[in-house]
Amino acid sequence: MVAEDPLSGFCGAVIACAANSVILEDRFGKRREFPLAPGAFLVDGKPTTLVRPQAAPRAPARSASGSVAVAGLRARTARAARIWVEGIHDAELVERIWGHDLRVEGVVVEPLGGLDNLPAALAEFGPGPTRRVGVLADHLVAGSKETRIAAQVAGPSVLIAGHPYIDIWQAVRPSALGIPAWPIVPRGQDWKTGVCAALGVSDPATMWGRINGSVRTFRDVETPLITAVEGLIDFVTAAGDRV
Repeated sequence: MVAEDPLSGFCGAVIACAANSVILEDRFGKRREFPLAPGAFLVDGKPTTLVRPQAAPRAPARSASGSVAVAGLRARTARAARIWVEGIHDAELVERIWGHDLRVEGVVVEPLGGLDNLPAALAEFGPGPTRRVGVLADHLVAGSKETRIAAQVAGPSVLIAGHPYIDIWQAVRPSALGIPAWPIVPRGQDWKTGVCAALGVSDPATMWGRINGSVRTFRDVETPLITAVEGLIDFVTAAGDRV
């Protein structure tokens, strides 16, 4: 804004504002400070009162999942309920995005070591109304082994939610990794090994470090994974008891 002090004739752009004064800078770079007073300036030839701008309210800080971050968070006592995932990579990715939310809610995430271990793990855990189990499954599509296992164990205290991707790696958006798309791996070949070979990476451990390191927020993963994890958190937190 360009303002003029009518008493001195000094005219310049407003470049700074203190509690009770304003600094104007003219076209030659000369600066002068004037008190803020009602109707003390001319703007476009009209008497004008300059008002110190108010600071815009800060938006609440967000966690990696997009939820409102809780400042000074101390993890709540763990619930009796659990979220189980297939492997270590799944657990690490869930923690990377939803770790803050899980600590707010007191939810523990544990790897199963493969969905084949689910029936035995449920038998040992003993799910119930206050001990719910949510399971994140890879490749949960019609006709898959994972879908058959889910049908065997589903119940009022057990929710199986998943995504259609072969592995949790594939649930990360290619754009986050700087690649146009995930490589197509021929049937019969180990998927992770095939991905590494196609991308020129030495081994799966190195590739996973690259994948995990590329994820910053929920925007870096595909929508089916987000939907599944959010649904599991809602399901297990409906059981109010804690251990």
